Amino acid sequence: MVNRKGSVTRSTSETNVVVTINIDGSGKGEINTGVGFFDHMLNQVAKHGLMDITVEAQGDVHIDDHHTVEDVGIVMGKALFEALGEKAGIIRYACVHTPMDEALSRVTLDFSGRAYLHFDVNYTADRTGSFEVQLVEEFFRAVALHAGITLHMSTLYGKNDHHIIETLFKAFGRAVEEATRVDERIQGALSTKGSL
Repeated sequence: MVNRKGSVTRSTSETNVVVTINIDGSGKGEINTGVGFFDHMLNQVAKHGLMDITVEAQGDVHIDDHHTVEDVGIVMGKALFEALGEKAGIIRYACVHTPMDEALSRVTLDFSGRAYLHFDVNYTADRTGSFEVQLVEEFFRAVALHAGITLHMSTLYGKNDHHIIETLFKAFGRAVEEATRVDERIQGALSTKGSL
C-alpha cells in the first residue's frame, strides 16, 4: 500500500497551524490547539478513525476561538486531500451512525472531489463549557471544502450538546476510515469518469 500521509502548514496574521495525518495509523492523536474542548474532539477523530493525527496550532484565542478552529479545518482538509492522492482503490463512500448516551448522529460522506456540506444539527445552548457550538459547523465546512468531500451531517436526536458534538466527531472519524479503505477489486478511482 502507498504511504498515505499528508502534512500541511498554514501561517497567517491570525494563526499558525501544522497538521500531519497518516490515514493508515493506529488512532494516535497529538493535538494542541489552545482550545481544550476542540482538542478533545480532534482526538476522537484520530482514535475512532484509526488515523494518526498531529495538530499544532497557535491562534488569536484572546479574541475568540473562531480563527483557530476554522484554520485547523482548512489545514486538516488539505492534509486529507494530500494523503489520499489519486484516491486509487478506495471505497470512497461511507454512512455511519454513532450514538453517545441519548444522542445519535449520522455522517454520510463521499470523497468525490466536489466540496459540499449539509449540516442539520440543533443544539440546546450557544456553548458547551466555553466552546461556541456554532464553530463545529465552521470546522466541518472548512474540512469538506479543502478535502473535496461531499459531507452530510445530521443529529437525529440528543439533549446534551457535548454528547451531540462528540457523536459528530466520532462519526466523522469512523466514516473517513470506512471510505478510505482500499478494496483490491477497485482499479484506479471508483468512478465511471476514471478520476475523482
